[in-house]
This record gives sequence, C-alpha cells and structure tokens, in this order.
Amino acid sequence: MAGPAGRVITLTLSPMSLPHAILTALLEKPSSGLELTRRFDRSIGYFWSATHQQIYRELGKLEREGLIRALPAQAPARGQKKQYEVLPEGRAELARWTAAPQDPKPLRDPLLLRLRSAAVVGVEGVDADLRRHLDLHRSQLATYLEIEKRDFPPDKDSEPDRLQHAVLRAGIDLETFWVRWLERTLAELARDPG
Repeated sequence: MAGPAGRVITLTLSPMSLPHAILTALLEKPSSGLELTRRFDRSIGYFWSATHQQIYRELGKLEREGLIRALPAQAPARGQKKQYEVLPEGRAELARWTAAPQDPKPLRDPLLLRLRSAAVVGVEGVDADLRRHLDLHRSQLATYLEIEKRDFPPDKDSEPDRLQHAVLRAGIDLETFWVRWLERTLAELARDPG
C-alpha cells in the first residue's frame, strides 16, 4: 500500500487487531485519545478490549504509518488534546481487512480448562466460582438487553444500524449461552451421584 509521498506502507496488523478497532472508531467520529478510550469503554470494549495505554500507543503507530493524522488545532493551547482522523490510506486498510476472509478462532477459556482439571483433582470450590461466573454473565446479559432496548428500536433499520445490532445480538446470544450452560453445569454438579 502506498502511503504519503508514495512511500510504501508495510502493515503488520494482525487478523483481528486493535489498530482496526481504532480505525473503525475514528471513521465513526474523529476523536482525541481520551475520547477514544471513553468510547471503547462504552461500546467497542464489550467485544474488543484494550487498555488506555494500548490505545494511545496504537494511535502513535497509526499516525507514523500514515493511516491517521492529528487534526490541526483550532487555537494553540498547552496540553490541548489531539483530535485524530482517518486518512484515505487508513480507510483503504480497514476496507481491505474487512473484506479479507478469516477463520473462526477456537474457544480458549480458562474456566473450561479449570473444569477439566477439576475432573482430575476434585471439584471442591468450583461450584462457588461457577455461581460467580453465572452472576457476571447474567449482569452482562442484562446490560446488553438494556442497550438493545435503548439503541435499537424497531424503526432504526438502516444498513449500519442492522450491522451494529448484529454485533450486539452476538453479545446477547453469547451471554445467553453462558447463562444456560452455567445453570446446567451447576445443576449437574448438584445432582446426587447415587
């Protein structure tokens, strides 16, 4: 990909990466690093988490690679927040990545490994942590359902709305799966073996 002044940009972005999440968020709305971290905390962070330090570090990399730029300041001020926007090269990279095929990732959850280990060493204490996980998943499911009710009324039906709603529904379905699976697993553990 050619960058500023015809320079070739070699991107080392992983198949699912924080830089792509940042490009997406900045295309939705140019933002400062602080605004971006807040937006991650409220939306993208539900399915792609990053620390504030990681976000700021990636903003610097994206700017050096010519994919984003800091907007000119309205008035010079000490400590003023930089506002970033996506450049055409950044949009092209995001479009390339969006269209590229990617295989599903295998499930890798420490809870499942811990249950497999409990089958070998004993289940003492496992049920309490399963109940804690169940509470956490029920809470997250309630949050997602509240967001759905607030942000996706039946008349909100543009293509971008449908895609954003599909992402939220994936979260709802995943949390629903975990709630049901944990309830069933706890019931199995409580069942009298005799």
